[in-house]
Amino acid sequence: MPQEQFTDAIALLKHDHREVEDLFEKFEKASGSDRKWQLAQKICDELKIHTILEEEIFYPACESAVEEDLYKEAFVEHDGAKVLINDIMAMGGEGEYFEAKVQVLSEEIEHHVKEEEKPGEGFFAQARQGDVDMVALRDQMMARKEELLAQEENGGLPPAQLTAVQPENV
Repeated sequence: MPQEQFTDAIALLKHDHREVEDLFEKFEKASGSDRKWQLAQKICDELKIHTILEEEIFYPACESAVEEDLYKEAFVEHDGAKVLINDIMAMGGEGEYFEAKVQVLSEEIEHHVKEEEKPGEGFFAQARQGDVDMVALRDQMMARKEELLAQEENGGLPPAQLTAVQPENV
């Protein structure tokens, strides 16, 4: 995945958003439990990588540029998705609520993406108005993404780690 493909960090994150939206659409149209399970695993892995990039690199770099409530809300929304991601992965494509959980995850991600990409006042718009080098951030995120993709190929990613929600309260 060459760095020239994305003009800056936000372009990279928006690309990830489109990829996951496409995977959710494929999941909805898929038939057969094996295909649905394959797609669910891919969705969960993509979202794990995306949330790590945002939480480790993008969000901290943009903290001073983004409204505090929006900043904190982003972490809480990620944790809500991570609870479902870990649950979906633990189900192994089986169980009465498997497809419903993927559907709810899709809805949560759709809401989160709208908040990030909202013109003028969303997370990305506020981040752009700050004093953040989005090209340098892209390079940092691309390097970390390569590490995570290699980890995914060489044995898989660990369960998603909650940041803002306390596990005993889940």
